[in-house]
Amino acid sequence: MYQRILVPTDGSALSKKAVNSAIALAKLCNAELVALKVVPRYPQSYFEGGIALAPAEVKQVEKTWGDAGQAVVDAVKKTAAAKGIEAKAVVVRSDVVSDAILAAAKKHQCDLVVMASHGRKGIKRLLLGSETQHVLTHAQIPVLILK
Repeated sequence: MYQRILVPTDGSALSKKAVNSAIALAKLCNAELVALKVVPRYPQSYFEGGIALAPAEVKQVEKTWGDAGQAVVDAVKKTAAAKGIEAKAVVVRSDVVSDAILAAAKKHQCDLVVMASHGRKGIKRLLLGSETQHVLTHAQIPVLILK
């Protein structure tokens, strides 16, 4: 049914639920898994960041974020491998998570995205936005949402 499943994760308890479901589905379909962590870029402008850091410090912050992101997807890859699932661990840098998820799905030729959603409604959704909603409405492939 599915050949390659993308599972974006941030390492939270909610995203771990999506990871576990994606691994189970990949096992059922004999599909490959692509674990994705989107890491933000360090804010560079005066208005985005409150404190201006030296370029070397910015690189160190971004490296720390990247290393932490790599640890998250490596853990997914290890869990998948323990269950006999081939998996890739991918970290990308982007300030727009949903766009990065959609681009990764296309780049890695995934035919399903499995992701979690907080299920926010009303003013919370309006104020906080929804990366999941953006992926759901703009994806060219099926998206499985878990709450």
